[in-house]
Amino acid sequence: VFLSLQLFGTIVWILVASTQVPLPLLQGWVMFVAVTAWFLSIVFLSVFLFGYANRIAVNWNQADFIFHGATFVFYFGAFLLQAATTSLHYLPRKFNSTTQERILSGREYNISIAASV
Repeated sequence: VFLSLQLFGTIVWILVASTQVPLPLLQGWVMFVAVTAWFLSIVFLSVFLFGYANRIAVNWNQADFIFHGATFVFYFGAFLLQAATTSLHYLPRKFNSTTQERILSGREYNISIAASV
């Protein structure tokens, strides 16, 4: 489970970082969630790999449940924000401009869809 969290967190991190980030506040939260969940899953995995779980008196089943529950809530919120950014694809970048430049180009739109999924 931890390896899949790291894999998919890294993919989201790469996909969001490869766009021009038209709405920094929304996509900044998505990056924060992806990077933080990736880092905490590495720490959590290291605790088990190096045997610290036997030395620390913690209910690890409950800690695992809380970690994955919180990660689910934060990733779901990040999904909603990334999907909201993706849905603004057709809006113009500058409302007062005469050019028809969109918030997301076709390539960025596809990347944003992949990051949302």
